[in-house]
Amino acid sequence: MTKLIATSVVRGSQQGQSHGGVFLVDLKTQSTEQVLDWDKMDIDWQGRGWDRGLRGICIIGETIYIAASDELFAYNPQFECVGSWKNPYLKHCHEIFEYRGTIFITSTAYDAIIGFDPKSQKFHWAIQLDTNGLSFSAKRFDPNGNEGPLMLNKMHINNVHCNDDGMYISGLKTGGMLHFNGKDVNMSAQLPPGTHNAQPYQDGVLFNDTKADAVRFASRSSIEDECAFPVPQYPVSELTGMNLDESKLARPGFGRGLCVVAPGIIAAGSSPSTIAIHDMNLRVTGLTVQLTNDVRHAIHGLEVYPF
Repeated sequence: MTKLIATSVVRGSQQGQSHGGVFLVDLKTQSTEQVLDWDKMDIDWQGRGWDRGLRGICIIGETIYIAASDELFAYNPQFECVGSWKNPYLKHCHEIFEYRGTIFITSTAYDAIIGFDPKSQKFHWAIQLDTNGLSFSAKRFDPNGNEGPLMLNKMHINNVHCNDDGMYISGLKTGGMLHFNGKDVNMSAQLPPGTHNAQPYQDGVLFNDTKADAVRFASRSSIEDECAFPVPQYPVSELTGMNLDESKLARPGFGRGLCVVAPGIIAAGSSPSTIAIHDMNLRVTGLTVQLTNDVRHAIHGLEVYPF
């Protein structure tokens, strides 16, 4: 058993209220601890999640990096802030991923992936993705220059994952998981619209099928290896906050946040903030930990916590 770290976004929250936080979840005791409460006032409070809440997580050594909408924060294991960095091309950021010493950040509003070097504490790499509906392209740009992309949000990029085969990028409007080999962008796997957290796993793709209220593994070689787990659902009578989100986007069962806990064992997040542990070998959901009954609270980032 292990601990997880999760971030949350609170849809429909108002200025002065908490609009997200960071939580530690002990799977052995099924206990939770909120270690950060995000109630910043200087954000954009318009619809959807916008600037609310905290987003992607990655951990390097003893430093925890967490993305907000337009800023990257660093914390020590006591959750004291030890650094923060902004960039003109960071906006509506979602997931982040560390690979070979660079933190790659999905800058959703700019259809971009921005690279940050924790050692030099500088943004040093960036690509902007584009599509004509039939093909995709990636254009390098200087994240510290004045000739970057426009804020178009054409594909709503929400996830990035890297391995030795390249960079995998996905979003609500990408049509699937894209592969960037350093030069070209091609479709690696077609996926349902509205997915989150798509990432290569074993011989296939692991992802939150958010519109279908499920987390899925799709195999490239054998349909018998595929599996799906429904998002935990609760009786409406047990839910709160149902009529407090003016954007009408908060809903129960919204699946987002996904990480591999151990071979064949995954953790998936949903709303109201819940983390479910799924065994892909036994095809069972072994454990669920619910953080709140308020349907406006949704898990965003989710990672194994090593401390």
